[in-house]
Amino acid sequence: MSGYDHAEVREFWQYVWEQEDVYTLPADATDPTYVLGMFPYTSGELHMGHVRNYAITDAYARYRRMCGDDVLHPMGWDAFGLPAENAAFERNTDPERWTRACIERMREELESLGFGYDWSREITTCDPAYYRWNQWLFVRLYEAGLVEYTAATVNWCPDCETVLADAQVAEGRLCWRCESPVERRELDQWFFTITDYAEELHEGLDGLSGWPEGVREIQRNWIGRQEGAEISFELPDGEVEVFSARPDTVYGATFLALSPGHELVGELTDDDRALADAVDALREGRPGEAGYDGVDTGLSATHPLTGEKLPVYVAPYVLEDVGTGAVMGVPGHNERDHAFAREHGLPVVGVVEPAAGGGDDGGAGPGTPGANADGTTGTDPGTPGVDADEGTEADSGTPGTDAEGTTETDDTVLPYTGEGRLIDSGEYTDFDSEEARERLLAEVEAIEPTTIYRLRDWLISRQRYWGTPIPIVHCPDCGRVPVPESELPVELPEFVKTTGNPLDAAEEWKRATCPECGGPAVRETDTMDTFVDSSWYFLRFLSPGLAEAPFDPELAAEWLPVDLYVGGDEHATLHLLYLRFFTKALADLGLLDRREPVDRLLSQGRVLYDGEKMSTSRGNVVAPQEYGAETTRLFVLSAAHPTRDFEWTANDVRAAYDLQQELYETVVSFVDAVERDRGTWRLVDRDGSAPRDEYVAREVDRTVAVVTEEFERFRYHRAFAEIRELARLLRRYREHGTVDRGVCRRAVGDLARLVAPMAPHLAEELWNRLDGEGLVVEADWPEPETVGRPRAERRLLERTREDVREIVDVVEIEDPTRIELVVAPAWKHRIAELARGSGDVRAALPTAEVDAPAAAVDAFVAELAERGSDPAPLDGEGELAVLSRGGWLLEAEFDAEVEVRRGVEGEELAETARPGKPAIHIG
Repeated sequence: MSGYDHAEVREFWQYVWEQEDVYTLPADATDPTYVLGMFPYTSGELHMGHVRNYAITDAYARYRRMCGDDVLHPMGWDAFGLPAENAAFERNTDPERWTRACIERMREELESLGFGYDWSREITTCDPAYYRWNQWLFVRLYEAGLVEYTAATVNWCPDCETVLADAQVAEGRLCWRCESPVERRELDQWFFTITDYAEELHEGLDGLSGWPEGVREIQRNWIGRQEGAEISFELPDGEVEVFSARPDTVYGATFLALSPGHELVGELTDDDRALADAVDALREGRPGEAGYDGVDTGLSATHPLTGEKLPVYVAPYVLEDVGTGAVMGVPGHNERDHAFAREHGLPVVGVVEPAAGGGDDGGAGPGTPGANADGTTGTDPGTPGVDADEGTEADSGTPGTDAEGTTETDDTVLPYTGEGRLIDSGEYTDFDSEEARERLLAEVEAIEPTTIYRLRDWLISRQRYWGTPIPIVHCPDCGRVPVPESELPVELPEFVKTTGNPLDAAEEWKRATCPECGGPAVRETDTMDTFVDSSWYFLRFLSPGLAEAPFDPELAAEWLPVDLYVGGDEHATLHLLYLRFFTKALADLGLLDRREPVDRLLSQGRVLYDGEKMSTSRGNVVAPQEYGAETTRLFVLSAAHPTRDFEWTANDVRAAYDLQQELYETVVSFVDAVERDRGTWRLVDRDGSAPRDEYVAREVDRTVAVVTEEFERFRYHRAFAEIRELARLLRRYREHGTVDRGVCRRAVGDLARLVAPMAPHLAEELWNRLDGEGLVVEADWPEPETVGRPRAERRLLERTREDVREIVDVVEIEDPTRIELVVAPAWKHRIAELARGSGDVRAALPTAEVDAPAAAVDAFVAELAERGSDPAPLDGEGELAVLSRGGWLLEAEFDAEVEVRRGVEGEELAETARPGKPAIHIG
């Protein structure tokens, strides 16, 4: 008999699946289980991360289908984006040809791996039939006031020649795609006002119980909810409002700082050319380049509590779109303010000192990662490595002020950023920080409570070709006008190789007619961020051929949310946040009846090689086909829990290969014995009457129950181990003597079905050889025939076998001839049950039926009190039955006679036996 060769059977079974249309969702499906892996970017080849993602979703989809569910398991292509445009540019072709070729290669790879997708629902985001609805949704959001077009200081990648969202700027202000330094420019840009949903996005995280807490925490930090106060400072011609998370430090304010983009700065620079030039110089540098440079506006603001005049500066360390874009400088209690004050010779006044008895450790107060609590920049160029929410070492006394609370002159002392007791704060002196904040908010009219968010509006403008054209025309008379629905989609023009924005160079394409006045107009030349494509694609899968709308709202009401969504947690702050935003916005437009898109999110771990993530640049990539498709997918499922990283090693891959061979040999040899009465299976018909027949039958039940539980919890690695153990048990069973035909037939049939979600080609081959009805992919998931306690039964037998081995080793018994297992008397089980129920065994004993000598009872009660009892043991009859059925395993292992019996009162073995721990005698 030759072994299992996946390559020989793969194409045949894939052909059969296709002919039988087994993965197509039935037209009459109602509320199918919706299983979705994050669709791939069309890079041209699958990597091992893709394989792991799609093996997880495929296994679960197959499992739920076998459980009787209708299953929606689609696949599509995230096909727009700058990498395709760059690749086409380098290869002297156009992005569409390149992308289509990549899709063909990747589809072939997915099919070769046997993933069971409903390909009738395939979508490709660069198809006009898809991005038409991007444009339609843009217009609907525009009409609802959720789209803005405004000048903004943006992140600009000079190499990619496009704008980047904040989340696309990597550490060190590098482009997430090409790792080039990112600059700052001011451009007119399109934004989705995701900040309108900041509160709901934040509050909704608590209800996402099916999402990993790590992802939810990442989103909480990114949204960055911050409670604080708006404080009004009077100016000669008006007022300026600042945000502060620490209004208790208001008496320590010695200056105000405005972001370069603040509205007041615009008004001042309109009338002051010198100031305008100085502010422009600040704008041109990347954040951090200017350090703590600033420009004195010449204005003075009046402190609302002290009446003092404070200078007003323009400072690049203040963020325009966090808080109010203005901060009060409190250099005695804020690191960035302190650095700015030192740079410009401004006073540093301390107004909070640590509370008596040690109090605060001087750590920074509550802040938002990446942004200071007041809305200043999240990284301190003057103090490298100091973050908004990191602490600093407190000096003795009150850092930032001398003993009298006057201006600090020692530049080496860092500010005290913790909470404590107020000093030199007028009527609020001696209050602790929390009480002072409460009173200031309640009593001072110029201080109002407010909440800000770190989250910024979603900048969707991209100055590139390969994306969805924004459906707007610019009319000199009517302004910005949406393209009518009847003219959608606005399709991309033919690609022309050029630098900069190719659409801006497409002069004929740009010429348009204004939909409102009929006059000449110019098309918008920006395309949409490709995250727009993926923010609603899960909805298009519901009705991909629908021509009248982006999706069928009735199906959405019935089929959503997505039951299982799988992808990496690196998408937490981009894709997954935008996915939630779109769902809420579409609900407000009346297109959806729910506000969260995904019920259960699984964040897959990474596949590592030599301790590093697989990467072409590192040269440590293993191609999915290198070890065979079935072996690869089985290995990535069996190597670790789906959420854990794991190391790819050839030795570990071998285990996946060996299991396939073990299962194949088991089934083929069984069929050979049935049909030809030969081989290692000595089959008899005895209705499972022998104890070991019953043991194997019960072990099949235990395996089915445990594997089912593991699939429900996505612990495929444990399901793999259970299947392997059952296969090994069958080998021992047939090697021990005659075997029951019916027990064996059921065991091998269940093995074929249990492995089917993880190794579908192998399972079909096994099922076919067993003459199973239909295809295994459509077979019913096996169910236990007996109801028991599989884990407790297995634990008892495994522990007993380990105890026997230990005795043989310790006593050095070379050839044991007899093994005696003595189960504890019934009265011990009764007392153990009382101990678990009441906890006070002695109080329960007078009314309990315990037939044993008082001295023996007292001794056992004392033993339970000292050693405890099994928290969930079997009862006495159950223990006796399990050991009796499993005794043959000890016979096979030690070639010894095995006797299992209940202990008799008065004998030594009965005295040492305990519930869950039989006494053992070996002769």
